[in-house]
Parts: sequence; structure tokens; C-alpha cells
Amino acid sequence: MRRFKVTLNGKSYEVSVEELTETREEHTESAVSAKEEGLPEHPPEQATDGKVKTPKQPGKIAAGDRPVTAPLGGTIMTVKVKTGEKVPKGRVLLSMEALKMENEIVAPAGGTVGEIYVEPGATVENGDILLTLRSG
Repeated sequence: MRRFKVTLNGKSYEVSVEELTETREEHTESAVSAKEEGLPEHPPEQATDGKVKTPKQPGKIAAGDRPVTAPLGGTIMTVKVKTGEKVPKGRVLLSMEALKMENEIVAPAGGTVGEIYVEPGATVENGDILLTLRSG
């Protein structure tokens, strides 16, 4: 039996986990529902309609296009540029909520916005491609 301390939504829980093998009979105790524990019934990234928005998966990125990636996981709040728009270095491209803070993603270099892979409400992970910038 292994013991772990888990923190969820600021509340700490101690849990014991027993590793079961195939030859051992499975032993389960009555489960307590998330609602009974006062936990959210849906993960925070899940929309109330039960659908989770995810970014489009980029195909092959064209030569000369520079991907702009998510620096951490979170939810896209706003996309402030359009495909084909020229942007200078440092221009805010989009904003995302991560770690309960609004984070602005800026252009790492000047260029033209290529493909945009996210929309407001999309959940992204660290390293996901948000959009591409073309040089020049």
C-alpha cells in the first residue's frame, strides 16, 4: 500500500493506493462521488455543454514559417490577429488563461501571420502550436 498527498482546488487529500496483480482478487470499497466530496463534476477545461475545444493540428509547416507555441498549458481567451496581418516584434498575438492568470503571447519577431490553429475557448498544452509567422 502506498500513500500519497494530493491537492485539488487548494484542498489537500491523503490517499492510499494498493497495487493489484492479475492473480489477486480485486477488492473495491464503495466509491464517493465527486459531488459528495465537494469537487467539481467536470474538469475546468471542459465546457458546460460537455465538449472540449482543442486546437487544430498543424500539417506540415511551410518553409519560412515560424511556429509560435504555447509557453504553458491553458485556455485561449482571445485571438488578436488575423491571417495575413503584418505584425511587429512584441505585438500581442493572443491571450490565454493559465494558472488563473491572463497571459499575453507576443510576436517573437516581426512578420506576417500565417495559419492560426486556435480559437477562443480552446484548451492547449505546453508546446502546442498556436499560429505561424512568416518572415518579412
